[in-house]
Amino acid sequence: MTISKAFGASVCGAVAGLALVACGGSKPPVSTPTASATPASTGPSTQSSTGPSSASNVSISDEIRTKCGIPDADAYFTFDSSHLTTHDRTPLDLVVKCFTSGPLAGHSVKLVGRADPRGESDYNITLGQSRADAVGVYLDTRGMSKGKTLTTSRGAMDATGADENGWQRDRRVDVMLGD
Repeated sequence: MTISKAFGASVCGAVAGLALVACGGSKPPVSTPTASATPASTGPSTQSSTGPSSASNVSISDEIRTKCGIPDADAYFTFDSSHLTTHDRTPLDLVVKCFTSGPLAGHSVKLVGRADPRGESDYNITLGQSRADAVGVYLDTRGMSKGKTLTTSRGAMDATGADENGWQRDRRVDVMLGD
């Protein structure tokens, strides 16, 4: 292949990719746990000193926290992101321990992905699912039985935020007892 053909193909691919993004046809990124769990964001930074920089992306139900002895933690994702952060590991590791060898051993867990209301409905459902799937993959890699993890999305259906502080609370994965 000549250089001009390779360049032309790469330009065409880039143009096609931009057209997809511009038309909203792109799918939100699906996160997989990595050694560096630094969130990637395609939107503006919205973290404040009292905001999600010290919070987890998961919101564990009162029932699970009580039965497993897990401390309370809020849950926020960066705008347009489904990447887990380093703050997610501790509560999720405690969930795995509780569901594999603790008081909830043998039970299933339900993960409900959520989004803030600023995107289109279909996009928010997909983004919420990506967030729930990212948490599910992390739990599976830590020893949680795949058959004991159910993921779903509510998108922005239950979102209550009207400004950035509220939207931050809308971007999360709820971890609940599945059975």
